[in-house]
Amino acid sequence: MTEVTRTSDGTAGPPVDVAAAAGRIAANVGRVVQGKDSVVRLTLVTLLAEGHLLVEDVPGVGKTTLAKALAASIDATVRRIQFTPDLLPSDVTGVAVYDQESREFEFKPGAIFANVVVADEINRASPKTQSALLECMEERQVTVDGVSYELARPFLVMATQNPFEMEGTYPLPEAQRDRFTTRVSMGYPDRDAELAMLDERATTDPLAGLQPVADAATVRDLVTAVGRLHVSEAVRRYVVDLVEGTRRSPQLRLGASPRAGLQLLRAARASAAVAGRDLVLPDDVKELAGPVLAHRLLLTPDAAAGGRTAEQVVAELVATLPVPRGR
Repeated sequence: MTEVTRTSDGTAGPPVDVAAAAGRIAANVGRVVQGKDSVVRLTLVTLLAEGHLLVEDVPGVGKTTLAKALAASIDATVRRIQFTPDLLPSDVTGVAVYDQESREFEFKPGAIFANVVVADEINRASPKTQSALLECMEERQVTVDGVSYELARPFLVMATQNPFEMEGTYPLPEAQRDRFTTRVSMGYPDRDAELAMLDERATTDPLAGLQPVADAATVRDLVTAVGRLHVSEAVRRYVVDLVEGTRRSPQLRLGASPRAGLQLLRAARASAAVAGRDLVLPDDVKELAGPVLAHRLLLTPDAAAGGRTAEQVVAELVATLPVPRGR
């Protein structure tokens, strides 16, 4: 897919082939994160949709490596924040410090000021600290003492949490979970990928030799091109039908929000662009319904007691909802 971009002075810039650029980035990340093509693709789709990614999995499967490989591939800055119970909101956003010489307050940026931010074990921080991310993720800015500071773009928060070890953790509130565009599980690598990892990483770090194949400006152009993709009225109605279906489901006590519908459509646009298409198909929406919607939903006590999962509810909804025909 080719789109004409605009430079800062408003003149026409060079064409951007989203599929080709995305392919190069994915292949570069895949040199480090082996055997996880679908995870890498979903991460890239989330980036191009200007969203954020929640990674739920056990330690040691490559969550931080994925973020670092993505940042290195697009020549972007990456910061890792280890969320702990004693982490303060100012550690995340920054703080205004009084300068004795100038007799003025000077803003010291926090760790959130990076293109890719890894919020490691986000559920170990207090709700007060977690809430420091809300404005950053939604409005892409930080407000300290009444002054707003814009965050660099692209801006992607990749938060991780361990779904098994729950001692000393604070469950993410619905407002926080709703700001994550997609949720993914890395999973263990297959046997061949794990054997290759043992051989390759015995003496060298593959991240050290990873060279960028794009830059932040290119990613911004890709995001702009993705936003111009055509979406038919039938597909937009299909997105709304899916979102409304979660609200009517007797198995859910909390359905998807309007923000969920917006992010599902943005992710579908990005997925279509990565696939090399100029328009969004219902299949793009169906493919992303689970990763975009499931983590926002709350099961009823009866459904939870029956062993149901939000992913199953979304899958059944997708399977039963009529799919629009044509374009």
